[in-house]
Amino acid sequence: MREAVKIKSFPNGIALYLNGELPFEKVLEEVGYKFSDARNFFGSASMALSIEGREVTDMEELMILDAIRENSNLNILCIVGHDDEVNQNYIKALAEIEERPAENTDGQFFKGDLKNREVVETPNSIIILGDIYPGSTVISARNIIILGALHGKAYAGGDGQEGAYIAAFEMEPERLKIGDFKYLPGTRQTKWGIRPKVRPKIAYVKNNRIVMETLTKDFLNTF
Repeated sequence: MREAVKIKSFPNGIALYLNGELPFEKVLEEVGYKFSDARNFFGSASMALSIEGREVTDMEELMILDAIRENSNLNILCIVGHDDEVNQNYIKALAEIEERPAENTDGQFFKGDLKNREVVETPNSIIILGDIYPGSTVISARNIIILGALHGKAYAGGDGQEGAYIAAFEMEPERLKIGDFKYLPGTRQTKWGIRPKVRPKIAYVKNNRIVMETLTKDFLNTF
């Protein structure tokens, strides 16, 4: 008989292979056991998670995340399908965003796109796996990381936190605000209508204005 749960690694993440024939309760119990047994091996790393082998509901997905958090020190940043080409871009962006110091790790995760003038607001840092469409807004009293495209509005550092930033895999916002500083991008010019190569970018405050830089692991180390 197949194992209830198998754990395998892929770049910047782990994959759970779940037995599709056993009752979910049995599989969930085994998830807790596997991660408890491997607690020291995984440590407190930040990773993406892929769930394979069986279809799970949103509620079952949350129960799996709870089982992992209760039985390990892992920080699961997002759930992806690691064989999907688009998600490979998200994983690449994850690799370039290092774990912040302990006082900045109190954050939350939002999975999905923001459309139709939707607003997400939180007093914590937030990681969004999805796109922010024009007219929609994400607001955080701390930091914002978007593993997707930012085409709407983003406001960070609302609690006066120094060093607050907004990072996105594709940075083309309608408006940014970090603390008391605002950024209104001008019309983007492209030569012969050719779209420039998209690179992850980070926006932060420098010399009393918001600046943008290409987001790399080494650059984020300077914060």
